[in-house]
Amino acid sequence: MVKRSRNAPNKNGPTFVEEASLLAQGYSLIAGLDEVGRGPLAGPVVAGVAILPPRPQGKWLRLIRDSKQLSAAQREAALERLREHALALNVGVCTPEEVDRLGIAPATRLAMCRALKSLPLKPQFLLLDAFPLPEVDLPQRAIVRGDALCYSIAAASIVAKVARDRMMAQAERDYPGYGFARHKGYGTRAHIDRLNSLGPCAIHRYTFAPIKYMTAKFGATN
Repeated sequence: MVKRSRNAPNKNGPTFVEEASLLAQGYSLIAGLDEVGRGPLAGPVVAGVAILPPRPQGKWLRLIRDSKQLSAAQREAALERLREHALALNVGVCTPEEVDRLGIAPATRLAMCRALKSLPLKPQFLLLDAFPLPEVDLPQRAIVRGDALCYSIAAASIVAKVARDRMMAQAERDYPGYGFARHKGYGTRAHIDRLNSLGPCAIHRYTFAPIKYMTAKFGATN
């Protein structure tokens, strides 16, 4: 069962409205799922999953927001609190090679499936950020702007974002000169300038423009 919800953004941050409705229906293990890295020209796509305790309380909840609304330091602090309070957290990754081979949408769903597969607890219901997951035989609800509206999805967005940012910081060390630690693989002007100078490297997505047009100029992967 896949349901789609479309709600207006909550200026005060996410709520437990969706989770409370599911708890009233008898679900207790509710997983939020979100992804990061669909748009970049380089690096993996990473999915995060979070199962929060039923009816959680505490000041730590103030830290849980859509990861895009938080600074890097705030995301790290929020992740530390999630590690203390969440019932389960996990990530799933699809490599740039898999993105090229499968396409970005299937690769994103595969990353989500991987995050769920190795999760220590099996969820009873999935809340997803606007991205249904038909490959998983669990009841689920895809919520437009879910990472801004729903605590479980916001938590998952933080898990995914911190994990991917760390991977891109490592990529900066493995492939110096591209500035991966700063732009995280997105197509910024600085990134394009470095691509034009250095050519693509092993973690670039060769099916993404403009990289697919550079192979004739630069040849094989650096």
